[in-house]
Amino acid sequence: MNIYAIRAIYKFEMARTFRTLMQSIASPVMSTSLYFVVFGAAIGSRMVEIDGISYGAFIIPGLIMLSLLNESISNASFGIYFPKFSGTIYEVLSAPVSHVEVVLGYVGAAASKSIMLGILILLTARLFVDYEILHPFWMIGFLVLTAVTFSLFGFIIGIWADGFEKLQIVPLMIVTPLTFLGGSFYSIDMLPGIWQKISLFNPVVYLISGFRWSFYGVSDVGVAVSFGMTLLFMLSCLLLIWWIFKTGYKLKT
Repeated sequence: MNIYAIRAIYKFEMARTFRTLMQSIASPVMSTSLYFVVFGAAIGSRMVEIDGISYGAFIIPGLIMLSLLNESISNASFGIYFPKFSGTIYEVLSAPVSHVEVVLGYVGAAASKSIMLGILILLTARLFVDYEILHPFWMIGFLVLTAVTFSLFGFIIGIWADGFEKLQIVPLMIVTPLTFLGGSFYSIDMLPGIWQKISLFNPVVYLISGFRWSFYGVSDVGVAVSFGMTLLFMLSCLLLIWWIFKTGYKLKT
């Protein structure tokens, strides 16, 4: 394992984040804070509790997941797309660096940024809402697992995209709607029976449900199922990345 190569890629990607703090960190935190103000304070004060939890506290896991998914995909996709766009990807591919080391460098940096952002949003939420974390170990576990999984997914999108517009298609047209429909602002138990069953086909439901369980001990689906579905998606991403490097899909052409 070439630790120096992994560290070089990781440090380069992290340095890019610290050069653009307003865009990478401050902007997502400010946007999420507005959700806390509007939904947590303004609307939440007029709503009844959900599963014995105040509405403002109930939406915290969903809002963290909303930012985590989008930022993981965005960071990883741009990180690998820009070398393709500039042509420097060929220097990486021709260097004595294995595909595993390339993925570890780019995905590790993207996941680190997302985890930092998730923790910052969690700390910021304390300014607006009182909350508790019943299972802190599981909370960190779901946070890290989700960040790594969707950074892998973003890495795939960055390789697939052949223009800056395509980098935004999946996050804006697929991931964000699925997150809003995945129980970020409500429990799927509040939906009519048929829509509860349809919601179970939304993979984001399992992410938010497991993450919310780590906070309050309540969930829409079993925590083991949530963990298993997240792990399955991560393994699917790893398998697809292995195929991409094996075939050279949009890397060697």
